[in-house]
Amino acid sequence: MEKLSVSIITLNEEKNIRRCLESVVGIADEIVVVDSFSNDQTEAICREFDVRFITHAFEGHIEQKSRAMELCQYDHILSLDADEALSDKLRQSILHEKENGFQAKVYRMNRLTNYCGSWIRHSGWYPDRKIRLIHRNYGYWGGANPHDQLIPVPQVKVKQLKGDLFHYSYYTTEDHYKQVEYFTTIGADSYYKQGRKAPLTKVYLAPLGKFIRDYFFNLGFLDGRAGWQVCSISAKATFLKYKKLRDLHRQKAYE
Repeated sequence: MEKLSVSIITLNEEKNIRRCLESVVGIADEIVVVDSFSNDQTEAICREFDVRFITHAFEGHIEQKSRAMELCQYDHILSLDADEALSDKLRQSILHEKENGFQAKVYRMNRLTNYCGSWIRHSGWYPDRKIRLIHRNYGYWGGANPHDQLIPVPQVKVKQLKGDLFHYSYYTTEDHYKQVEYFTTIGADSYYKQGRKAPLTKVYLAPLGKFIRDYFFNLGFLDGRAGWQVCSISAKATFLKYKKLRDLHRQKAYE
């Protein structure tokens, strides 16, 4: 049977990490946790499991996840966030692939998000397909921080796994707003470095377009009150990202 490494990055994830680790026990031959100097119980919880716990200063989501992959000793690697966990069906799908020698080099799965206690099955948040299981020679972490993604090498076949990757995103709307503030700052900086612009039409029309798309065309209204919150805050995040990008250009112009 082929061996499987699981890589996880953490920072103050005491609320989530136990659930994540429990979901991979029995299918992982190695669990590598790269932690950015948590000051809660993250490390103590990890030590209850058979993991390699490594501390490393946070340099960016892409950089941290790349490092975690590099530290894995086996070729087949399942990369998870601390606030994710395998559903029973997804776990069985991965185990089946493992028992059959991982015939594919790259695997994709659907991610289902829990938002403040509600599962979001529309609103542009599902099926939210993610590549998370690869042979190390057939993919790499890329994208633009904070929106990292595992990118397969050209022309490699990607196999879809059955089952959902559960994502426990936010416990309160306050958590969501805090994350939006953090991610939009990083996103605006990334866009600025790419030379992207933010005209006023983009600042105001892009958020409106996003809300209409997610709430109406992506059936966010079927997710009830949680769907309204998700679509509204996501639209606000789009506004903040472009506003911060516009502010960056104005600041640099005066320097």
